[in-house]
Amino acid sequence: MAQTNSVGQGSNGVADESPNMIVYRKMEDVIARMQDEKNGIPIRTVKSFLSKIPSVFSGSDIVQWMIKNLNIDDQVEALHIGTLMAAHGYFFPISDHVLTLKDDGTFYRFQTPYFWPSNCWEPENTDYAVYLCKRTMQNKARLELADYEAESLARLQRAFARKWEFIFMQAEAQAKVDKKRDKIERKILDSQERAFWDVHRPVPGCVNTTEVDIKKSSRMKNPHKTRKSVYGPQNDVRTHSPTHTPAPEAKPATEEELQDQITYWGGQLDRHRLKMSKVAESLLAYTEQYVEYDPFITPTDPSNPWISDDTTVWELEASKEPGQQRVKRWAFGINEVLKDQVGREQFLKFLESEFSSENLRFWLAVQEVKKRPIREVPTRVQEIWQEFLASGAPSAINVDSKSYDKTTQNVKDPGRYAFEDAQDHIFKLMKSDSYSRFIRSSAYQELLQAKKKITTNGMMSATFPLFRGSRQGCSLSPLLFVLATEPLAIRTDPGLKGFQVGQIMHKVSLFLDNIILFLPDPTGSLSKLQKLLGTYSSMSGYKVNMDKSEILPLTRFDYSICEKTGPFRWSPQWFKYLGITVDNYLRNLYKLNYCLGSEGGG
Repeated sequence: MAQTNSVGQGSNGVADESPNMIVYRKMEDVIARMQDEKNGIPIRTVKSFLSKIPSVFSGSDIVQWMIKNLNIDDQVEALHIGTLMAAHGYFFPISDHVLTLKDDGTFYRFQTPYFWPSNCWEPENTDYAVYLCKRTMQNKARLELADYEAESLARLQRAFARKWEFIFMQAEAQAKVDKKRDKIERKILDSQERAFWDVHRPVPGCVNTTEVDIKKSSRMKNPHKTRKSVYGPQNDVRTHSPTHTPAPEAKPATEEELQDQITYWGGQLDRHRLKMSKVAESLLAYTEQYVEYDPFITPTDPSNPWISDDTTVWELEASKEPGQQRVKRWAFGINEVLKDQVGREQFLKFLESEFSSENLRFWLAVQEVKKRPIREVPTRVQEIWQEFLASGAPSAINVDSKSYDKTTQNVKDPGRYAFEDAQDHIFKLMKSDSYSRFIRSSAYQELLQAKKKITTNGMMSATFPLFRGSRQGCSLSPLLFVLATEPLAIRTDPGLKGFQVGQIMHKVSLFLDNIILFLPDPTGSLSKLQKLLGTYSSMSGYKVNMDKSEILPLTRFDYSICEKTGPFRWSPQWFKYLGITVDNYLRNLYKLNYCLGSEGGG
């Protein structure tokens, strides 16, 4: 198939030097497999109303082929790889300027190798102007300019006003050549040329995949530049392209250079070397320690407010109440405390309680100097000197003589880093002493407790600690008890018979965390009750305190069978329920509870 060279193509030398050439070759290998006649993607001509769409395939065909032939298990991963290949222009949607892959019936077409990015095209704006001008000459609906293309054409027309006539003549000549081609061939070439410009002049908001990282470009232009290494100075003769260019012959080293290398390698022999197993072990330990703080691996709690409607993070930040996970991270090292604003505040508060905050205040003051405008630095340096290091300073710090002498010299010519030596010394002191005391302190342990806030009628409560279960006297206990026991009361076993009074069967009465059961047959019902409570407790976590559970017989009863009824305690005469004394003769209720001096009352 003939091609029109409407833009200038890069030379083979430029192609070999492209830092992205390895990526291009890998993509082109996949494209070659996709175009294989036997095992590739089926390419077909689709008939539509009054026209035919030649040489196309669907997006779902690409995804299914990738999953089958590239050992990809995840459909999302296949879409991602396909989108990257489409963004580089190896295949493209025939009716959209946005180069992305969709797993549906959208039609795609392969790009001709002539327009592949591995040819290192660097089209100029004049070439783009010729292409857009040619599009305006062809009265085809599929060739109409998009809004952003029309704006680009107007801008280019203003920029090249003096030679616009020449650009127009070029566009006119190319349009005449295109008209002589077969209709189907012309339709395919038009779409491929459009896709080429969609790669090199993408839609606003889309990524330009032709941009080259300036660092990679610099390395490619200076492949033999001498680089510094932990193994000594050496010439970097590596190249990042598949074609290796041999380095030019280096000049023989002088005697002085050889002596420098001998001295360097002698020093390297004395350096401590770590085994790769130890390095890997340390790296794994670090990764495991921080895995719960990596939002790509562990979902954040509370959720990210930028991708959800939950604003809890901002509310917690405004309240200055650190979460349990955040406080737990402070124990990883002193750096975690110092880089967290709330951590610094809590650390300073702890040191102030021990009357030893001068070291941390000095360290923070030195950090603050490094961020000040340069005109304010000399004044602030003198203030820090007078407060912490001068003779008779109100908050004197303890530094070694070497650091003190070096700092004294630096203060004479004050700069941002005048206190660098003293700051390093103070940092080591805090790390070995005050930081470890802070982590072991009761103040830190209190912060480490899980805390929450609840919203009631739109009002946020104060922070309160969380505990497993509920404590005696907690106002939530009755509510939690009702939630736990209501299903049990509703599900009362039919085998447990109650007292029939009129048309109503009385089995159980609930009031807050107190229960009364009415059982006419203790010998048969108590064993069933104990079994029911055991089954329910194992499922719900609910537990009955048998030591506080009492049985009061209301009629004559043979107490010889008490031992057969399990752990329940028997009260022959009376027991108290909600502060009321109840005996087996209900007519005595008033006498026992409301008459002074009565037996069992109180």
